[in-house]
Amino acid sequence: MLEMALFRDSPEAIFADLERRGLGREMAEQVIEKDNEWRTLIDEGNKLRSDRNRVSREIGDAKKAGNDAAQLLKQMKTLKLQLPQLEQETADALAKRDAARMRVPNLLDKVVPQGDGADGNVELTRHGKQTEFNFKPQSHNVLLETLAGADLERAAKVAGRRFYYLCGGLARLELALVNYAVELLAERGYEAVVPPFVMNREAYEGVVDLNDFEDVMYKIEEHDLYLIATSEHPLTARFRDEILEPGKLPLRYCGLSTNFRREVGAHGLSDRGIWRVHQFAKVEQVVICKPDDSATLHQELLQNAVDLFQGLELPFRVVEMCTGDIGTIAARKFDLEAWMPSVGEWKEVVSASNCTAYQALRLNMRYRIPDGTAWPHTLNATGIATTRTLAAILENCQQPDGSIAIPRPLRKWMGGLKALAPA
Repeated sequence: MLEMALFRDSPEAIFADLERRGLGREMAEQVIEKDNEWRTLIDEGNKLRSDRNRVSREIGDAKKAGNDAAQLLKQMKTLKLQLPQLEQETADALAKRDAARMRVPNLLDKVVPQGDGADGNVELTRHGKQTEFNFKPQSHNVLLETLAGADLERAAKVAGRRFYYLCGGLARLELALVNYAVELLAERGYEAVVPPFVMNREAYEGVVDLNDFEDVMYKIEEHDLYLIATSEHPLTARFRDEILEPGKLPLRYCGLSTNFRREVGAHGLSDRGIWRVHQFAKVEQVVICKPDDSATLHQELLQNAVDLFQGLELPFRVVEMCTGDIGTIAARKFDLEAWMPSVGEWKEVVSASNCTAYQALRLNMRYRIPDGTAWPHTLNATGIATTRTLAAILENCQQPDGSIAIPRPLRKWMGGLKALAPA
């Protein structure tokens, strides 16, 4: 969330940013209104406490002088009744203010392109050539059946639609992708971490707006716990309510997790198969750093993802997300989109976000500076999301006989196997 000083001292900056996003200023105005109410109640509470202390002294003086203190005692009783009620009103006003503050999105970087939606995103670079075939290529959904690489029907009986069993060579290929990503990131100084796969509500509200995000999450109803949607969330929330030592920054993490989302895709590519599913594995990059370093580290995260996909020799492009497609948490965001021949479209396989201090404020995570503390910046980027990467490999590496050429860097984890043969 944004610092309260910004709402009090520079509200026009917030209003201008909301306008860039195509949003009304009402959500920010509500924060300012609730803050004014809270500050007024604080002043009233201070006055009541001052009155209580004054009356208490006057009662003592009256008793010492042998004077009648009945009226003063009556006044004290009234003050003692008023003060708890006012303190509750003050706490309620603060809670409402901060709830409204949580809904105001992050301030966008000035370089974020203007746009209303996905059509406004800007292509920055292309890598590799769009795959061409001298035979009729199949979609990854068909190839899953050809390889007997995923059992969707039985998974649906066990867990419901959009779950899957990965089988045989494809299961090994997923593990190879994970090892490939972890090896590259570890060589570049990212510490591998397997986080908890559940988070409580208070921790989750530190990294996302649950009012918007809760609909795509699985909640364990009898407990205050949610299954994680990405390891970015527990890795970033790890240092909630802590003060970090500046000498240890930046912190670089490589998160390994199974992730769970209730989201449902559109018809077509994501309607079946493994493109948009409720459970998937992912290797995630997370960085916590000083503000002056975040722009450079954002490019580092992006370059790591680019290098991973270049190593796989898959055609992809890098796009910058526009104001209408960036979401509420990031100040700047890049996507990698792989070419999917079956639909002739670029499809997202990586997101890389600089969240500046937005999550740190929500988490009350700070780092030490000479004259106090400051808010660090948090960044995240996909390393490899296995199911989408598998789909991209199936479509771009298919061969006339129905086999799938295994990208070279993955073969050492496949026992030297060069291709997955049809079942």
